[in-house]
Amino acid sequence: MTIKVQPMGEYQTNCYIATADGKDFIIDPGIGATGWVLDNVTNPVAILNTHGHFDHVWSNDELQNKLNIPLYTPKGDVMLLSDSSWRPDLPPSEPDVEVEPNQEFDFDGVKVKFRHFPGHCPGCSTIEIGDAMFSGDFIFERSIGRTDFPYSSPDDMRASLERFKKLDYDKTIYPGHGNTTTIKQEQQYADYWIGNL
Repeated sequence: MTIKVQPMGEYQTNCYIATADGKDFIIDPGIGATGWVLDNVTNPVAILNTHGHFDHVWSNDELQNKLNIPLYTPKGDVMLLSDSSWRPDLPPSEPDVEVEPNQEFDFDGVKVKFRHFPGHCPGCSTIEIGDAMFSGDFIFERSIGRTDFPYSSPDDMRASLERFKKLDYDKTIYPGHGNTTTIKQEQQYADYWIGNL
């Protein structure tokens, strides 16, 4: 699998293109992502959202229309795609698939696993493809997503971190902002964050 990344917009939100078996998956197309995505895909098959915050979903609708491919969004965050308290000018989008917690999809042999880790927002999820975990705003390098936003829940984040601690495998984490890390690397900080929420 190959992974391309480009930080987008004022919050430098990472937009990813993960290519597996010749299929391009566009993950979190944020502000101004459309041109970069169009220049870097050859066989796009789906747009995947880790969660519904505006800086991760801004270009959803534009790419849906230009590429004629389905949009997958965690069910708990669908309401955020058309109602942003921060950015009322958010171009609304509508998912083709409302992803249930921990749902897995098979794209002609390429497995895509959404793993539900609410707290930052109700639908917050990681997306696993091969040996990569796209963590959105759940886990960053030595940090976690904020829990002081509308619809955030510190209690849910604690429970999510407890589940994250118990993952018994390692993958490279590609977060929504900043640098890559690994599951094992970030598991060692989970107790610290749990105790400080």
